[in-house]
Amino acid sequence: MEIIEDSGKTVPITILTGFLGAGKTTLLNRILTGDHGLRVGVLVNDFGSINIDAELVVGVEGNMMSLANGCVCCQIRDDLVESVAALLSRPGTVEYILLEASGVADPAGIFTTFSDPNLRDRIRLDSVICVMDADQVFAHPEYPPLMELKLRQVGFADMLILNKVDLAGPEDVEKIRAWLDGHFNRLRIVETNYCEVPYQILLGVGRFDPARAGSHAVERSCDDPSCFDDHVHDHSKVFSTWSYETDRPLAVEALRETMRKLPGNVYRAKGVVYTTDAPKRRAVLQVVGRRVDISLQDDWGQRAPRTQIVAIGAAGSIDSRVMEKTFASCISDDL
Repeated sequence: MEIIEDSGKTVPITILTGFLGAGKTTLLNRILTGDHGLRVGVLVNDFGSINIDAELVVGVEGNMMSLANGCVCCQIRDDLVESVAALLSRPGTVEYILLEASGVADPAGIFTTFSDPNLRDRIRLDSVICVMDADQVFAHPEYPPLMELKLRQVGFADMLILNKVDLAGPEDVEKIRAWLDGHFNRLRIVETNYCEVPYQILLGVGRFDPARAGSHAVERSCDDPSCFDDHVHDHSKVFSTWSYETDRPLAVEALRETMRKLPGNVYRAKGVVYTTDAPKRRAVLQVVGRRVDISLQDDWGQRAPRTQIVAIGAAGSIDSRVMEKTFASCISDDL
């Protein structure tokens, strides 16, 4: 194995991976607001054309770059290399980089990216953290590629953050652990709610061993051609993304009820919402499975109030006309 020298000037990078809605952005924000004193650079990747997650990241000022309309493990891998290089070249060089990967990203492709000769002497892969939604692990059993992807995301990780355990309950958590034990050896698992994990065990851990990258990942077991290949895959064969934008305000309750009735093949929806209920503040929409959460955040400030929502579902399953009509039904002029 080639030994990569570290002159002491390389910047460590931690990759946050995990399926859609697991809580990666929540974990990222918890790390960023920790009292670690590091100058942190952030890269946020979203599969859709609108990078909602980048809108929800806090505390990094100018040291954040958005990577949208593709996935850093394949379609926009070159963009990732360029973005890392750009972060490292900025004044007041960052001391640590956090990459929040798209929920549909295969970590194998990301690992390959960080072996790029242009980066190896400037960064080092410090750890790969996988976040898993305990309440949604076995969702959509009718679609094997989803489980295949989740296992690969866990398989390439140094640590698994099993999030939302209170929603799953003790019995389901035990089932999940038994399922994971059947695929992996000595997997480090942290059980938590709201990604309440101290940054001390996530940053500077130095546990990632390139020699074993993916060595305990599950072998491919799906004969469906849409399953993920070990080296090359096309997300468009497995996932579809759809975006909605409007300058007109939406009624919160109408939106909440509408989200509860989304088709079952829509796995995830998220967005920033301009509402009639609190027009001066941003509302954040998070939909995972049948759970719908709408929360008020900061003031719009100098930003023009505008709703931007992204939905991700099974390939070819999202009917744009139906979705457009669905969201338009939530528009209200009661301001």
